[in-house]
Amino acid sequence: MQQLITVIHILACAGVIGLVLLQHGKGADMGAAFGSGTSGSLFGVTGSSNLLSKLTAACVAIFFVTSITLAYLASHGTANGSVIKVPVASEVKVDAAKPLDATPPANVEKDSATKDIPN
Repeated sequence: MQQLITVIHILACAGVIGLVLLQHGKGADMGAAFGSGTSGSLFGVTGSSNLLSKLTAACVAIFFVTSITLAYLASHGTANGSVIKVPVASEVKVDAAKPLDATPPANVEKDSATKDIPN
């Protein structure tokens, strides 16, 4: 589920970038009035801006919804996991019948730094 939302998120992001780059700014009409370009387009003078702005708004809405959904999934632990594997308490095996022994085994020698320190 998370992979599907991530793919939709990336497609919406690319859609927003592409649609914003396709739109022309308000200053482009002023240059067209003085003969430095054509103001008409395939959809008419105002049709292209309305269509592109509606498509951009739809892509932005999808982008925000997927962003919030991915943040919710990440905060509630339904993500795929971490890069670092941390053992969960249920994965740690402890033998309750055997008491924990703090003394080292007899065959282990002390290192030279702690040889002179009495027990």
